Amino acid sequence: MTTEPGGPEDEQPGGPQDPRDTPDTRDTVAMVEQHEEEAVEGDSHVGLVGGPEHLGTPGPPLDRRAPFYLGFFGGLGALTAWWLGTTILAIGSTLLLIVVSLFLAAGLHPAVLFLERHGLRRGWAVLTVIVAALGALTLFVVAIVPVIADQVRAITDNAPGWFDQLQRNERVRALNEDYQILDRARDYVSNGDFLSGLFGGVLGFGLALLGAVFNAFIVLVLTLYFLASMETTKGALYRLAPASRRDRVSRLGDRILASVGGYVSGAFIVALVSGVSSLVFLFVIGLGEYAVALATVVALLGVIPMIGATLGAVVVTAIGFATDVRTGIACIIFYVVYQQVENYLIYPRVMSRSVDLPGAVIVIAALVGAALLGVVGALLAIPTAAGILMLLREVYVRRQDVS
Repeated sequence: MTTEPGGPEDEQPGGPQDPRDTPDTRDTVAMVEQHEEEAVEGDSHVGLVGGPEHLGTPGPPLDRRAPFYLGFFGGLGALTAWWLGTTILAIGSTLLLIVVSLFLAAGLHPAVLFLERHGLRRGWAVLTVIVAALGALTLFVVAIVPVIADQVRAITDNAPGWFDQLQRNERVRALNEDYQILDRARDYVSNGDFLSGLFGGVLGFGLALLGAVFNAFIVLVLTLYFLASMETTKGALYRLAPASRRDRVSRLGDRILASVGGYVSGAFIVALVSGVSSLVFLFVIGLGEYAVALATVVALLGVIPMIGATLGAVVVTAIGFATDVRTGIACIIFYVVYQQVENYLIYPRVMSRSVDLPGAVIVIAALVGAALLGVVGALLAIPTAAGILMLLREVYVRRQDVS
């Protein structure tokens, strides 16, 4: 049997080779075959649900110093900041209610801890504090608010007579002739709707009152909810920290919460003491007709840091001078003495375990808070500053001491 020349039988190990069989040719053929296999494999996946499609070799990652990279992500960050700012402005009033509720819940939390230390389980302690808070609020609305309304009406009715008495003073009469201060004040106060004028008429006053009642209800509900879920919320927040630092974070968080809660509850205790002291004093000097209303004003203003107690004393002293000069002098003496007792005896005892702030920090925090959020900002600024200062001391200053 004959075979064709050049067949497999004629190939010898040392015989001549195909001139196309070179290393470069073999590499080229291998690359072509590999690409064909990849193409066939890719084509076999096309049409399958979720199958990858061959789109080529990925390029190198973007250079973070490239102008496109910086411009794109810089613009994205600016848009995100703008969106967050507009969102916060849009829901600012709601956020303020939430923050106030959190601070009030922190202020009630020490009472819960006190009951727990005396043997009550946490659930019963929270329920007891909630019932006591609701009972006190109900008592205030039912028993005290009507009395305050009657006494405010009495002050309004008697105000023209007080202005007449002031006009008998020669110096006051001379000032009134030049600037008509008393005449304008008499017309403003004696006008029955002077309060509604502050809010744009009767309709505006009604809407403002309705909004205040609604906001108070929301704050009450949120405060009770935050108080009941305080431990659960703290545990969830602490679990966000790494396990290696969770214990320190929880200790620091508990200290900040205790500081804020101690300040809020202490501020209300100091205000309550000032209100009760003013109530007793006003009954003693013969201003019982306005005692409850004026004492409530003193207590409410007493919550405002730095100037609240002074404003309350000015209001009561003005009413005292309007009724009788000796009564006004007695008011001045009482509030000067009481202010010293509060500053050096009551306030240090109540606030000793809550806020440890330098005087300059308290003043700056109150001014900044008042500029941002008014009276509410001034109330919340001091405990916020205390928490921030504690963070700086425990984290930054301690790290600097070790380094």
